[in-house]
Amino acid sequence: MQTQVGIVGAGPAGLLLSQMLHLRGIQSVIIESRSRDAIEATIRAGVLEQSTVDLMVEIGAGERLKREGFVHHGIELRFRGRGHRINLHDLSNGRTITVYAQHEVLKDLIALRLRTGGEIHFEAKAVGIDGITSERPTARFTTKEGEERELDCDFVAGCDGSYGVSRNAVPAEEVRHDYFRVYPFGWFGILAKARPSSDELIYAHHDRGFALISTRSPDVQRMYFQCDPNDKVENWSDDRIWEELQARVGGDGFQLKMGPIFQKGIIPLRSFVCEPMQHGRLFLAGDAAHSVPPTGAKGLNLAAADVHVLARALSSFYGTGSTDLLADYSRTALRRVWRAQHFSWWITSMLHRFHDASEFDLKRQLAELDLVTSSRAAATTVAENYVGLPLT
Repeated sequence: MQTQVGIVGAGPAGLLLSQMLHLRGIQSVIIESRSRDAIEATIRAGVLEQSTVDLMVEIGAGERLKREGFVHHGIELRFRGRGHRINLHDLSNGRTITVYAQHEVLKDLIALRLRTGGEIHFEAKAVGIDGITSERPTARFTTKEGEERELDCDFVAGCDGSYGVSRNAVPAEEVRHDYFRVYPFGWFGILAKARPSSDELIYAHHDRGFALISTRSPDVQRMYFQCDPNDKVENWSDDRIWEELQARVGGDGFQLKMGPIFQKGIIPLRSFVCEPMQHGRLFLAGDAAHSVPPTGAKGLNLAAADVHVLARALSSFYGTGSTDLLADYSRTALRRVWRAQHFSWWITSMLHRFHDASEFDLKRQLAELDLVTSSRAAATTVAENYVGLPLT
């Protein structure tokens, strides 16, 4: 098999990149280890920045998103038993966020890519990437029938997440440097059949730990509370979960709307960045290059920002022969990545209860929350970071 750009991974990064390249007349082939059904059934977070929404609309994948997504003009920070609204729309010159689950994004992108002639090989497990410092790198993969095949291309885009083969194709130590931060807590997440408890997302600081009230649809709600990452799901009955969530977000007469819980899980929190995000003719994007704690809602949006930069660089190469933008891909993408890392770390540190926190630390957190909810300048910093920078 041959193509111009080989894409490993049919997550948000790989699918967005393939469609953007298609619109620029550049061929691509995607190889993906999971089945289409598995991709579309995995429910994950989905807070989209204004720029990600705009990009989806621009490439032709925004019709259902615009119809079914929940546009939020603000978020609520709750502490000391009271809610404080951050008006994202007013503080960021009219920019908003849209709550639209990632699996719905993937459904739209897969359907669009197949409708426009895209070539996606599902259940094709990438086992290696060779020749990335040559002019014709190769991605090796195994089909669901067990057949070993090769995809020869001009460039490889590694969009296969944290556990794929792409990142490891960049030589460790001599080229690749990995930066980690592991947080001493996790999130206990649930999906429940219930009506929305709030019109906007609620981020709660409490002595018992952080909680987040989000939504997925008019009938399905997504909620989290801070927990020990080594805790067990079976330790938490439905009644205990609802009691804990209500305790952390209560006050001002606020009551959660409850319902049957049909999914539970514990999510570890970590920050990770791989530098550089390119080596030879291999370019990393999305979770293959970085991950952030979900507090700042940056994961999917960083993937979109990465491939926006990469698509422009590849377009320049095929249009003019210039490699300048390709050579600058990592530096350009990492500027946004590290800014998102800082914001995600900051808001995580402000809202979560650390197990070794002193009374001094708690007072400092409350003072910081008071600042961002009483100072327009501080609230603007939160709003501008939360809605994200425009794609340039």
